[in-house]
Amino acid sequence: MTSLAAPIRAHWLGPRTRDALVALVAFGLTLGLLAGAHGSSRELEPLGVVLAGAACFPLLERRRSPLGVFALTTCASAVLAARGYGFGPPFGPTFALFFVAADERTQANLRSTGLAVLALFGLHIGGAMIAHDGFPTDPVLFGTLVWGGAWLIGDQVRQRRQRLAELEERARRAERESERERRLAAAEERTRIARDLHDSAAHAVNVILVQAGAARLLQQRDPDAVNAALSTIEDVARHTITDIDALIRGLREDLPAGARGEPHAPAGLAALDALAELHRTAGMHVHVAANGASTPLAPALDQAAYRILQESLTNAARHGDGAAEVTVSYGETALALEVSNPLPAGANGGAPESGHGILGMRERAALLGGHLTAGRRGGRFRVHAELPYNGGSGA
Repeated sequence: MTSLAAPIRAHWLGPRTRDALVALVAFGLTLGLLAGAHGSSRELEPLGVVLAGAACFPLLERRRSPLGVFALTTCASAVLAARGYGFGPPFGPTFALFFVAADERTQANLRSTGLAVLALFGLHIGGAMIAHDGFPTDPVLFGTLVWGGAWLIGDQVRQRRQRLAELEERARRAERESERERRLAAAEERTRIARDLHDSAAHAVNVILVQAGAARLLQQRDPDAVNAALSTIEDVARHTITDIDALIRGLREDLPAGARGEPHAPAGLAALDALAELHRTAGMHVHVAANGASTPLAPALDQAAYRILQESLTNAARHGDGAAEVTVSYGETALALEVSNPLPAGANGGAPESGHGILGMRERAALLGGHLTAGRRGGRFRVHAELPYNGGSGA
C-alpha cells in the first residue's frame, strides 16, 4: 500500500492536477453564479454553460501563456455578461489575472501587460453595458476591486517567490565560496607543509652529510670525535623522522581530523642557539648577534623567522666557506634577519639565488607582509629579511 500511495500522492500534487482543480473550482463557482445571479435577465442554458467553460477551462494552460489565458477567459466572460447572465465576479478571468501578476514573464514587460489588462477590463465593461443599457457603476466598482485585489495578491506571490529564489541563490553562492575557501586553505596548508618538509629534510641531510664525512676522516685518529659525530647523526635523524612523520600525516586526507594530530608547528627563535650549536658541532663557525630589545612574537612570525634562519644556515653550510654570521634585529615595527657567509675562494657560485629554499623563504616573508632578498656581494652571500610584527597569519 505504501509503495502505491507515494506515486498517487505525487500525481495528485502535480502541476497539471493543481491546474485542473483551479479550473474546476472556477467553473463550479461560475455555474453557481449564473444559475442564481441577482439581476440576471435569462435562465441558464447550454450556451451559457459552454461560455462558462470557455471562461474557466483555459486555466489549464495558464503555465504556458498566462496573458493569453487571461484574454480568452475575459472574452468569454464578456460574452456572458453581454447576454444578460448577470454581472457578478468573473471567477475565471480573476484567477487568470492572479496568474498573470504572479508570472515573471508577463512582469518582465509590465507596460504591455498593463495595457492589455486595461483593454480586456474595458471589453468586459462593454459587455455589461450591452446587457444593462447603460453604465453599470456598482458592478464596475466591484469588478475593479476584485481584479485589483487579484493583481496585488499575485504580485505579492511573485515577489515572495523572487525573494526565496534570491535567498537560495545566496545560500548556493555562500556554499560555493565556502568550498572554494576550503580548497584554497588546503592548498595553502600543503604549500606550507612542502616548505617545512624541504627545510627540515635539507637541514638534516646537510648535517648528516657533514658529520658522516667527519666520522669517516677521523675514524682512525679520534674515536671520541667519531662517536660524537655518530651521536649527532642519530639525534638529527630521529628529530627529522618525527618532523617528516608529522608533516606527512597533515597531508593525509583519508585520515580523520583527530587522527592527523595537531598542525605541525616548527620551533621558533628560542631554538636559534640550539640550531647554531648543531652547525658548530658539524664544524661550521656560526656567530649569532641580537640587536634591540627582544619582543614577544606571534607564533606564525616566530616560526617563519626560525625556518628562514635554518634554511639560510643550511645553504651557508652547503655552499659557503665554513662560517656564517647571523643577526636578529628587533625593530619598532618589524623583525630583521640577516645571514651572511663568505664564499669559497675562486668559487663561481655560492648559494643559488632562485632554488627551492630561497623561493620558500621569500614565500614565508611575503605571507607575513614582509620581503626577503638574497644574493652575492663582495665575496659573500647575504640573506636579508624584513618581517613586520603585524603581518599575515601564516607562513
